Amino acid sequence: MASTNRAPAPAPFLQIQDVVKDFGGFRAVNHVSLDIAKGEIFALLGSSGCGKSTLLRMLAGFETPTSGRIVLDGQDLAGLPPYERPMNMMFQSYALFPHLTVADNIAFGLKREGLPREQVAERVQAMLKLVQLEKFAARKPHQLSGGQQQRVALARSLAKQPQVLLLDEPLGALDKKLREQTQIELVNIIESVGVTCVMVTHDQEEAMTMASRIAVMSEGRFLQVGAPGEIYETPATRFVADFIGNVNLMDGTLAVDEPDHCVIDCADCRHYVGHGITGSEGMAVTVALRPEKVHLSRHRPGGEHAEFNTAPGRIKEIAYFGSFTVYHLVLGSGALLKVSVANTQRHRDDEFTWGDEVWAHWSRSAQVVLTQ
Repeated sequence: MASTNRAPAPAPFLQIQDVVKDFGGFRAVNHVSLDIAKGEIFALLGSSGCGKSTLLRMLAGFETPTSGRIVLDGQDLAGLPPYERPMNMMFQSYALFPHLTVADNIAFGLKREGLPREQVAERVQAMLKLVQLEKFAARKPHQLSGGQQQRVALARSLAKQPQVLLLDEPLGALDKKLREQTQIELVNIIESVGVTCVMVTHDQEEAMTMASRIAVMSEGRFLQVGAPGEIYETPATRFVADFIGNVNLMDGTLAVDEPDHCVIDCADCRHYVGHGITGSEGMAVTVALRPEKVHLSRHRPGGEHAEFNTAPGRIKEIAYFGSFTVYHLVLGSGALLKVSVANTQRHRDDEFTWGDEVWAHWSRSAQVVLTQ
């Protein structure tokens, strides 16, 4: 008979325990707790002023918590100045020394620690190879592209072999195309080193691409913590649903609530959702529906869409994005419904255009019902 004893789960590597930070009468971080595993890439995501950068600065030691604890590998970091913490922080501006070469920028922190010259040279060479900048060792920062400067800053941060790497809007200075390319490079480098990483960003796509888990912050609190797919597909609140990606939010009332389904009456349609929500009939709820989960047709669909999960509308706006097109439908109530259609063909025989009367419809598993 197999043993039922399970090995205890490993202790979290980085623990944020009920941390609060007040600035005068303003509470920037409000009782947040979080466990981060060793080797994880974790993103703090939120709009400006939500508290994410303040929390990162407390991890680095640049700010002191008003209350609560920050524990790294079992050690309470209270009272430890930034230079004694086994962490390195990479800033959005990169903060490279303009008068130093790439190699000297990477070596700067190692020399200040008093490492032997041979060890410094060996570490610098290893970092240049890691970020694929060996040919640029003798160049100055102004002779590099933005993406190359970002990799120099990363190499300098990793040269001291920190236990935790802190990234503050790491790709914010790059243009969109270079940023998308660099996201993958950065993740590959961090994972190859095996360092634990906490990053701050307001860019949802950046967080979704780079992080294994995300904490969505607002007004100093964590609204939801989870994997990117979990937060996108099953947002916990209206704010999270609206902040992550595009979404249609429809207010309504709960008409039926059974263990295997529920029905929500909204102004323009009746939603049939393939699970219950354990609510009370008549309560106010919000249905979240992602644009890519909605389908368009010229005629009213039959079958399961005859009564539920369908709404007539008129195409008001069309936005073409290359790989997909977004249609803005005006519904009967005057509300707008966004529909995203993948452009899988170069030319369609029956293109939708402005002013067309169409039917939108979606499956019973497409929606998320939000109660807060």
